[in-house]
Amino acid sequence: MLTFFILNGLSDNPQLQVPIFFLVLLIYLISLGGNMSILLLVCLDPQLNTPMYFFLCNLSVVNISSTTVTVHRILVIFVTGDNVVSFMTAWHRCISLDGYFFGWLCGNELILLTIMSYDRFVAICKPFHYSTVMNCRVCAGLAIFCWSFSLLQILPAMGIFSRFSCYVSNEINHFFCYLVGLMKLSCSDTSILELLMFTQGGLLSTFTPFLLTFISYSFIIATRMRMKTSTGRSKAFYTCSSHLTVVTLYYASLVCQYLTPISTTKSSKFLSLLNTAVIPKLNPFIYSLKNKIKM
Repeated sequence: MLTFFILNGLSDNPQLQVPIFFLVLLIYLISLGGNMSILLLVCLDPQLNTPMYFFLCNLSVVNISSTTVTVHRILVIFVTGDNVVSFMTAWHRCISLDGYFFGWLCGNELILLTIMSYDRFVAICKPFHYSTVMNCRVCAGLAIFCWSFSLLQILPAMGIFSRFSCYVSNEINHFFCYLVGLMKLSCSDTSILELLMFTQGGLLSTFTPFLLTFISYSFIIATRMRMKTSTGRSKAFYTCSSHLTVVTLYYASLVCQYLTPISTTKSSKFLSLLNTAVIPKLNPFIYSLKNKIKM
């Protein structure tokens, strides 16, 4: 029986350890500072107390949390030199923290982006009903649903995974306790977990938000095309351009990570770093671009 797991990190090349550490630290600090700046500005500026910025604050909290959960492993391994996780504490310290919270936050971000696309749909396609449809009660309810649903949807998979005890190797070829990597190492029957991850993780948590986002933007594009003036079309574009950019980057990174042959190589770790650290760093810069439209 295994007594410990070993996290391989991003690279086993000693010459790359220091550059990788400082690069990851820089990315983390920029992401942390940028997203915290959004939270502070929204709290201080009454003009930003709108549904769009309310959901943006939720997205910033998710970005800070997901980046911290995943990237902190790289920093801890470099500072302490300890990449060993005891099997007895793996479930509490590694699998539950990294695996559960990472899955929760990923699902949360996908739902949040979907809700934000609905917000942009109402703002552009139903502008005269915007304040009525996206009132404080609706926004609060959508936020509660987002956090609660994403929290509950990962529980079945974690419950099944907690019963696994047989592993063919103790080396996790990742920089955090990645559940997919751990599942590949298990010699237990993973067929039920694979089916659950496909139906729940693939279809319910990923494809459904993508489909709803696609439908929202289909209506937005159709409405924009019917506008007779260039001013109206420009207004519609600037209203949703930041969110559309974030959505495109996020789903493109997911496709590269999970649906392309490159995801089977060591490059998948760097794609995961891109998805969990680099893109959250870009979000504050994308949303802080001068917005000409006040909703």
